[in-house]
Amino acid sequence: MDDREMMLARLALDGAIRDLASQFEGTFSMETVRRFVEESYEMLSSTARITSFLPLLTERFARERLVATAQAGGQIEKTMPGALFVCVHNAGRSQIAAALTHRLSNGMVSVRSAGSQPGEQILPAVAAAMSEIGIDITQEFPKPLTDEVVRAADVVVTMGCGDACPIYPGKRYEDWEIPDPAGMELDGVRAVRDEIRRRVEQLIEQLEPARAGTGGSTPGGRT
Repeated sequence: MDDREMMLARLALDGAIRDLASQFEGTFSMETVRRFVEESYEMLSSTARITSFLPLLTERFARERLVATAQAGGQIEKTMPGALFVCVHNAGRSQIAAALTHRLSNGMVSVRSAGSQPGEQILPAVAAAMSEIGIDITQEFPKPLTDEVVRAADVVVTMGCGDACPIYPGKRYEDWEIPDPAGMELDGVRAVRDEIRRRVEQLIEQLEPARAGTGGSTPGGRT
């Protein structure tokens, strides 16, 4: 970045800190929000391909982490079961699984995804395969795996990321052996998508009894 780009990014980050501090007033201090935003920016800046969107992506990522932290700590009540999908680059399998879970559960499962070594962007063939079934994931972006999203999840599904995911006693973990769609032609990605859909349908059925719940709401929408 040149000096002007750095100045604009700084202004945007300061605005994000103010907005998030307002949204989480009474839950997190300004200092805590600032720390999450600064950390999130550093994490994304090491992998993101399009730097002009970094402040916006940073705000989305920081909000997700703040919500997860509050849920894990009991400061925000969870009103639906939460699933976290993790693969290596968060550019293919975990993005497919998250989008399908959100769609097939009618938004009744809180969904997050992450990568142990996040890539630069969603794989174009993956975006195309999802578009074929009416799901647009072009606004999503690879995110690094962080401790708080694991702690906030009810079930953690891993796909090819080995031991990168921290293990917490009593938490449910599943490992899905699904090929990495990176480098595949569209027909291969379709097969991966359809296999993930089959597993997601089973997972949603298993989470069904946990869906009911009443209580507080969380800032923001799908994460």
